Amino acid sequence: MGSRSDWETMQGAADALTALQIPHEVEVVSAHRTPDKLFAYAESAEQRGLRVIIAGAGGAAHLPGMMAAKTLLPVLGVPVQSRAMNGLDSLLSIVQMPAGIPVGTLAIGSAGAVNAALLAAAILSGTDPELRERLRRYREQQSELVLEHPDPRQQPA
Repeated sequence: MGSRSDWETMQGAADALTALQIPHEVEVVSAHRTPDKLFAYAESAEQRGLRVIIAGAGGAAHLPGMMAAKTLLPVLGVPVQSRAMNGLDSLLSIVQMPAGIPVGTLAIGSAGAVNAALLAAAILSGTDPELRERLRRYREQQSELVLEHPDPRQQPA
């Protein structure tokens, strides 16, 4: 994530990865305040064993694009909701990548962070049958919760 304040949003990604038993790193890497760290992180990611990068950033939101420019790994960008433009600035900064440097862009905020983790899991599950089964169970459990508690006035136990 681009700053410590992004953790409120990005914690959803970390929680989903933990629930799916996917090892992951959580680190603040700022495109603007720590560019050398950003380059080192991205350039060493593959040799450190990373297979997908989830990058959350707000405001100008350059982190996902710069990360994608420095690695061949898939980069999933999460626009963090900002005060200035409610996250629209972040979304546009991440989604408008030039041809040749792709960033998979998710929804603004916590939903985007959780979905980034689930998309990363889907990418990884193509070569990991056990992860594919955990992901299948996760999705089934979500369906069951909706079916078991259709009345929004009642809280699930």
